[in-house]
Amino acid sequence: MNKRIIFLFSILLGLSQILMAQIDPGNGGGDVPIDGGASLLVGAGVVYGMKRIRDNKKLKKDLKDTI
Repeated sequence: MNKRIIFLFSILLGLSQILMAQIDPGNGGGDVPIDGGASLLVGAGVVYGMKRIRDNKKLKKDLKDTI
């Protein structure tokens, strides 16, 4: 079992040296605006957080009423 882990780790370590995500484009890259998707994710997070807060308050109220 230990030899398998060492073998897999060495293969993954070797592959990480070979694989590259992207080559540097030089001066032609420019900035990429963050729009659309990021604002939707932030909005969804706010809505989800508000729902969780409301549900927790309702649960606490229900527990208090039953005691």
